[in-house]
Parts: sequence; C-alpha cells; structure tokens
Amino acid sequence: MVDTQDLVAALARAGVPEVDASTRRRAEYSTDASLYRVPPTAVAFPRHADEVAAGLSVCRELGVPLTARGAGTSIAGNAVGTGLVLDFSRHLNRIESVDPDARTAVVQPGVVLDQLQREVAPHRLRFGPEPSTHSRCTFGGMIGNNSCGSRALAYGRTADSVLDLDVLAGTGERLTAGRGADPASSPVLSALHRVTREHLATIRTELGRFGRQVSGYSLEHLLPERDFDVARALVGTEGGCAVLLRGTVSLVPVPPATILVALGYPSMAEAADAVPALLPHQPIALEGLDLRIVDVVRTRRGAAAVPPLPDGEGWLFAELAGGSAAELAAAAQALIADAGALDAAVVTDAAAVWRIREAGAALSQRSVDNRPAYAGWEDSAVPPEKLGAYLREFDELLAAQGLTGMPYGHFGDGCLHVRIDFPLSDGDPGVRRFREFLTEAAKLVASYGGSMSGEHGDGRARGELLPLMYSPAALSAFAAVKDVFDPDGVLNPGVIVRPRPVDADLRVPAARPVTERLALALRHDHGDFGTAVHRCTGVGVCRADNTGGGGVMCPSYVATRDEKDSTRGRSRVLQEMLNGTLVRDGWRSPEVHEALDLCLSCKGCASDCPAGVDMASYKAEVLYQSYRGRLRPVSHYTLGMLPRWSRLASRVPALANAALAAPGVASVAKRLAGVDTRRSVPRFAARTFRHWFNNRPHRTDGDPVLLWVDTFTNHFTPAVGAAAVRVLERAGFAVRLSDPGLCCGLTWISTGQLDAAKRILRRSVATLAPHARSGVPIVGLEPSCTAVLRSDAVELLDHDVARRVADASHTLAELLGERPGWQPPDLSGVEVLAQPHCHQHAVMGWDADRALLERAGATVTSVGGCCGLAGNFGMERGHYEVSVAVAESALLPAVREAERDTVVLADGFSCRTQLADLADRPGRHLVELLDAPAG
Repeated sequence: MVDTQDLVAALARAGVPEVDASTRRRAEYSTDASLYRVPPTAVAFPRHADEVAAGLSVCRELGVPLTARGAGTSIAGNAVGTGLVLDFSRHLNRIESVDPDARTAVVQPGVVLDQLQREVAPHRLRFGPEPSTHSRCTFGGMIGNNSCGSRALAYGRTADSVLDLDVLAGTGERLTAGRGADPASSPVLSALHRVTREHLATIRTELGRFGRQVSGYSLEHLLPERDFDVARALVGTEGGCAVLLRGTVSLVPVPPATILVALGYPSMAEAADAVPALLPHQPIALEGLDLRIVDVVRTRRGAAAVPPLPDGEGWLFAELAGGSAAELAAAAQALIADAGALDAAVVTDAAAVWRIREAGAALSQRSVDNRPAYAGWEDSAVPPEKLGAYLREFDELLAAQGLTGMPYGHFGDGCLHVRIDFPLSDGDPGVRRFREFLTEAAKLVASYGGSMSGEHGDGRARGELLPLMYSPAALSAFAAVKDVFDPDGVLNPGVIVRPRPVDADLRVPAARPVTERLALALRHDHGDFGTAVHRCTGVGVCRADNTGGGGVMCPSYVATRDEKDSTRGRSRVLQEMLNGTLVRDGWRSPEVHEALDLCLSCKGCASDCPAGVDMASYKAEVLYQSYRGRLRPVSHYTLGMLPRWSRLASRVPALANAALAAPGVASVAKRLAGVDTRRSVPRFAARTFRHWFNNRPHRTDGDPVLLWVDTFTNHFTPAVGAAAVRVLERAGFAVRLSDPGLCCGLTWISTGQLDAAKRILRRSVATLAPHARSGVPIVGLEPSCTAVLRSDAVELLDHDVARRVADASHTLAELLGERPGWQPPDLSGVEVLAQPHCHQHAVMGWDADRALLERAGATVTSVGGCCGLAGNFGMERGHYEVSVAVAESALLPAVREAERDTVVLADGFSCRTQLADLADRPGRHLVELLDAPAG
C-alpha cells in the first residue's frame, strides 16, 4: 500500500489541492450506509472534471484504489474503499442545464435528487425514479446503483431515464457513453463491442429477464437490438467501470391527478398473491406491508401515527394517476373490483398512509424486541407473479434461522425490503450465522428466478453470492466488461467482479462493548455505549436540509456542509474510537473532540434520526469521561454552572449588570469566561420571579399545579413566570412553586459534568416525587428544562421515581390543552411565527402548542431547524460563526420576511436571546401571548 503522505503529495502535484488524509476524516468515510468498515487512505473533494481526471491518473500510477462517493447512502457497501475516496457532493453538485421542451436535464454527479426535483417542478416535470433517500442521494450514486423507488412501475429504473453519460474509464479515457455509440470512435468502446459479440447468447438468456434484476451488470443494453446503449449498461456498475463527470437524464410530466387505494388481505403473502391481477390497471406505485410494521409504528410513534386501514393483516397501497378526479374515482373502483381483498378504501389522506410506510421503513432498523436490525439481505426481488410464494418461503427461512424482520416493499415490482436482527455483536458465531443466512437466502431467491438486489446494488454485501444466481459464462462476461473499462482494477475493487467475501470488513463485530463506569444508563441500548453509537446505520437523513418540513437535525451540517458536522460523521468517529485501530486515544482522542465540537446538543437527532441516535447524550458522556477528575475548559465552570452564578448575581443585580455592560470590564470578563466577545450578555432582572410571587396574594381554591421555576425564568425573564401564574389561575389552578434551590442540571449535563448533574437531579426528583405521586401536574416554562425532567433525568438516574416525575411533567400547552372547560383567549387575526425549541421538538413535541394556538384562532407558521444559540454552544468562544450560520438557515430569513406585526414566538430563553442579538426582534413566550388579551 502506498504511503499516505506520498499519495497526498502526488495529488497536490497533479492539481488536486483539496485532499484530507487526517485520521478524523478517514474515520468519517470509513463506512457508508452498509455493514462494512473500510477506512480510506485519503478523501479528496474535486472541484471540476480536470481534478477528477488528475486524481484517477495518480491512482493508476501508484496502484491506489479509487472509490467515487456522493451522499454515502449505499446500503450494499459500494461507496467505501481502501484507497482514495472522491467525494463529489461538496463541489460537483450543479445542475448544468434544464430543457423543459426536450424534457431533459444535465447534472453533475453530486446533484441531490430533490435539488433537481425542485428545479424542474415549475415546469410540471420530475425525474421519474425516486428512492427513499431522495432528500440527500446524489445522481452519481443513483446511476451507480441503478436506483428505483416506489414509482418504478411507472417510471422504471434510473437506467431508463439516462440518455448519455460523460465518464472517465479506468484506463483514463474520457468518453461520452450513449445509445448507438460508434465502437470505432474509442478504444474502450471497440473492446466493449467485441466482448458483447462474444457473449451474445449469455446476455440474451440470463440478463434483463424482469424489471428489478439489478444484480450484476445490465449488459442487455449492449445488445444490437438495443442499439449498443453504453450509457444504460454503465448504470448499475457501482463505480467499478467508470467515473461519472456529468449525465444527461430524461424528465417526465407530473400527472395532473393521483388517487391512493388501500387494500386489506389476511396476510402479506396473500396481498402479494393479488399483485398480478392489479398490474393491468397500471398503478404508478403498488406498495406492500403487513401488521408487523404497522404495530411497530403504533407502539413507537403512538396510535395517532396510523390512520384507519382496511381490515386485514397485510396491505397493498395502489397509487393511480390520471387526468381528473372523476376519471380516477372510476379507475379506483375498477381496481378494487379485481383486487380480491377482504376490505378496501379510497384514501382521503394519502400523505398519512405514505408516512406509515416511511416511518415503518425507518423503525425497522430496530427489531420488535429492540435489537439492532441490519441490512445485508434488504433488497431481493423476484418476478411479481412469484412474490407471494417467495414471501412464504422467506418467512420460513427466517424462522428456521431464529431471526426476525419486518418485510415491506415495492410489491408491484416484486421487490422486498427487510432488515434482519443478525447477531453480529456476538462475534464469530454471529458472523457465521450471517454468512449462512445470506447463502441460503441467495439460493432461495435464485430458485424463483429472482435477483439478490432489486435496486440497491450488490456491493460488498452480495457480490460473492453472484455465482448462486448467474452461470460461469455470465460471470465471465461481467469480468470481461470490467477489464475493458478498468484493466488495472483501480476502480472500486472488491465489488461485483472479484468481490470481497460478504463477511469481510464487517463493522459491528469489530466494535468492543463499553458498559463500565458510564454515567448514562443507555436503557434502550442495554447499557452499552458501543451499541448506542452503532445505532447509526449511515442512511444520512442528517445530511439533508429537513428544516422546511419542521425538522431540526442536523443544524451544524446544514451550516457547514461538512461530513464531520453531521450526526453520521460524528457517529463514525465514535465508532472508530471504540474500534481503536484508527482513532486510538479513547475518550480523549483529539479526533473525537474535533468531531463533537460543533455539535449543538440540540437533540434533533434523537427524534429526527430514524435510528434514534442521540448525539447530545453521547457528547455529554464523552465530555464526562474525558474530563472526569481533570481540569476542564473554562466555559464548563462559567456557562456550565450558570444557575449557581445566577443565584449569586441576583443578590446584587444592578452591580452585576453594570459590570457586564462596562466596555472594558465586559470584554475581559467574556474572554476569561470563555465567551465570544461579540455576544451580548443577558441582563439580570431587578427582582426575581420568586420575589414577585412571594409578594402577591395566591389563589388557594383551585386544582393544585406545581410550576417548575427554572434559572432563566427566575433570574432573567420573571415576566414570563408572572404571566404563567396569571394564565394558570384563570384556568382554575392554584399555583405552587417548586422549592428554592432546585435545578434540572441542564447546564451541567450539556458540559458533561454528569456526576454533579446526578446529584442535582436526585435532590430535585426526590422533592418533586410526592407531588407526582399525589397527582399534581408539574408544568415547565423553559422547554429545555422540561425536557430534562421528561427524558434526561430518567436516563441519568434510571429509577422509577424519576420515571414517575417524568410522567407528571408537562409543557404549558399540554396542560392547558387537556384542561376541561378551559378556553384560550381569542387570537383571531394574530399571525404567529413560531420557533419551536429543539429539545421540545425532540422530547415533548410541539403539536400541543400548535393545536392550542389554532384553537385560539391564530394563524401559525412554524420554523424548522435550530436557533443556533443552543444554550452554552453559541456563547462559547469559537462557535459564533457557526451559531450565526445556523440561525441563517431558517430562523432569521423567516423573521425578516415576516410582517412587523407578526408575533415571533420562542419559548426557549436561548432562542429569544439569539433573536435579540441577531434580528433586533423580540421573541415572546407562549404564555405571554395567552396572557396579553387579559392584560
């Protein structure tokens, strides 16, 4: 293997300047969305085609493998490699042109699918195939894998939408691959034409037999009767034959109208049996799932997450497209008549039904028993008429092997998705079971004339098993084509041709358990930090900008667009810390602290990540382990102990405010405290909320409620507390305050001072427990503090008393929304722009707040993402630029666009502070808005 520095130096001489061979970067790119761990030698970020060519030239000269990568969402392990990884997503991500009349677009390999969909939507056009990763997958990856998605019935695979490709062959030759290419125009094409002639019989009989036959190479496109279409033949070669520079793709019209029909059957297998009778109705999507996945959605997301479904334990969802609602209504009834279903319904809320499918697919990453469920055999396909029989045998195979999964899939195409609870953490015995199952499953799908891959590609997960599906002659044809394009074997070796063993380079078995001396209970991960960080499967939702849909994860990645700042990138570094061969210094490894530095601890991933990664908790544990018994960063003593200093300052608030406002003193104080000098420091209130409360008459005749007094309300914004008392008393409550000196320990948690946080929380929970036992609701005003009582306290203390207090804790909107007879004030005509707090989004949710405001008559618009201040994060020196960039991703643009009389609602003290600093626009707490009409 070539020396790392020699490779970096050679790339620099060749004109490829943006190369990173740091240990941290190699850790981030050590895996994709698959089971495989293959750390690269270096990662490069080419800015234009010449740099790609230069990188390939260096790799050929030095014998270094080259792997092209987009979003890194490959489930089969075809976006990892031991040599140079070229990440196209950072720079080569432009849509070069769109021709609405010709219905074509020219895209660079790093263009995200949703990016193109937004660009062409005004023309009522779309790119046909749409895999579930559409919010972050790139065209390079889609072309590499021959991606499909749920609507492939109407639009086909990616290969069916590719017109021509500008590529670099492994020989270094640049060529335009298209239909009807002249073999004489290129040495590579000439040799390819010769290989095709030599294997005509094999190609005609073994390849292109049904729509989802993705395994191997799609050489059927090279046949004379298909006009020697080299572009389509290259689709699905997984970066093993050529490197994509740009592609011309076809677009399709968006149908004028669609309708969704739900069909219920006694079982999923019987639903699959019905598929052939439905295909003549030309649905554009025909998806299947069963009771297993529906029950998991109900259990983990609540009953409201599943709308009413037709009777049965297996369902088909058929989407039809047409010119008008009347036409579709008739088509739906005709389809139902042929469906042979127990029950059927035309769906009025199609989005809700599709959400079951999407949520189920995400939640299937954990088994019914909350064990990790893995890819590896997640993508098989058979001719649709054989799907029912295949499903029955597949379930029998799972049972015989003592494994479980939750199958679902694109039933109209015969494609089945499932993640399986392979016991990979059991070491060698688990790996042997993994290999045994894959081998038997490959034999089973081959017996049905099917394909091991229906859209994800073979990669490292299935390449070794291709001899169970194809003849030696077909495998020889694949190898011959690979050798024409890449005779030196530089491009993505170990994939499809001369593949790595399916059980080589597995990530999970190489991880060591970490269960000793942890501060967090990690209840859902069996007390194992290793299991927790390996929740990340790499699907990359954290790389998408989810703010438009109300999501939060991952604000730092949205701001920097750097893999190290994604939840996935951080998880990979933590995984490598546990592996110990790449990141070697354990908890104190500089790579770990670099990766976690820009984590805002917003908890967005805890709710938005489909695998349930909670990076805020992992960061707290890392900081705890790193600094336990050692000197800490100064901000841990200042911002991390803010409640303590606030209590002291409240005794002389005028003096504290004057000192912090004095130009020279303030600047020095901020530097000494580890605070960025560009930050303003919130002013302490002249009198605390407790002082106000204790000097007023109290209502005693109502239902008791305990108001949790947090540091921010008490010392900085007592008006919020006063408004809460008035609103609660008008709602018929007798308000009591939590005891003085109690704290949730939030600032200690976020700085990893977890022993102190536990001591603080033990006292607080013990004091709150009698109220919880007697049925007194506990209501919090600061969302982050309420979230600690609801979640972190249970994780840190791990006992029933903490759980009882968590169950008794409520947000104001939750409490009032369920209050019999309570009516909100009339807010008709009030425009509200709301910034839900990240911790509330992640732990409690914001639905109750929205419902309350709408019930009051307000018009509500909520902003996704994080405010960027995030407690101590945005105050700390070194974080200001990213803090501002996060605010600019959603919150600040929304505030600028809002009318001046729009109420900017922000319950979080951090959110209101950020608004005051950056927008010169006051934020208001919900309770202030509810109190205002009466005031």
